[in-house]
Amino acid sequence: MTSVLDDIYDVYGMLEELELFTDAIERWEKSAIDQLAEYMKVFYQALLDVYTEIEEEMAKVKRRSYWVYYAKKAMKNQVRAYYEEAKWLQSPKIPSMEEYMDVALVTSGYPLLAATSLIGMGDVVTKETFDWISGEPKIVRALAIIARLMDDMVSHKKRGHVASAVECYMIQHGASEEETKKEFNRQVTNAWKDINEECLNPTAVPKPILTRVVNLARFMDVVYKNEDGYTHSGTVLKDFVTSMLVHPVPIMM
Repeated sequence: MTSVLDDIYDVYGMLEELELFTDAIERWEKSAIDQLAEYMKVFYQALLDVYTEIEEEMAKVKRRSYWVYYAKKAMKNQVRAYYEEAKWLQSPKIPSMEEYMDVALVTSGYPLLAATSLIGMGDVVTKETFDWISGEPKIVRALAIIARLMDDMVSHKKRGHVASAVECYMIQHGASEEETKKEFNRQVTNAWKDINEECLNPTAVPKPILTRVVNLARFMDVVYKNEDGYTHSGTVLKDFVTSMLVHPVPIMM
């Protein structure tokens, strides 16, 4: 659903429509659908239905329904950031690197994924866990940095929407593309060091929670290592999925 949401903000939505769409998601109520463009209504209803279904599934296994509150909160934060990027698209001004990253770390989608992925984990997750992950801990910020910079480095020449981190950095610092990517690779390496540090040192949450975040970062490393494997999933990513799920190598015990 996040991919469709991204396309609505990047490609299809007019700014006036997106303002109403963002407001509807902030309100999170069925009556808000009346203010939306027709093509947005289908998605908005589906969004409400998905989270309602999650709440119902949580009730079946006697899990705390307030967990879904945190998932909704993360989604609202996501659309606010998407809306900021949509406004940039209408402006001739290229944001500074700092302005861009403040928004783009959210639109990477990984703070949203990290929070939402906790819902089905069982009793290891508590209210304190959600409060921790909602507070942008170092490991989640590092995850978002890896996601955003690796994505932008392989996709910036093919993007038809807001400027990427590559353009923002090159313009702000007068750097070449090669120099910019060298700096970003350094930042990605440092982000991995932050993740390692958070996993090795005592933290506020159990190890399975940290492992969930680490696995999301590993996924980014696979998908965006040499190309935009998410957008062009029929190439390298397809082979990875096939080798793991369709034709796995048997493990001899």
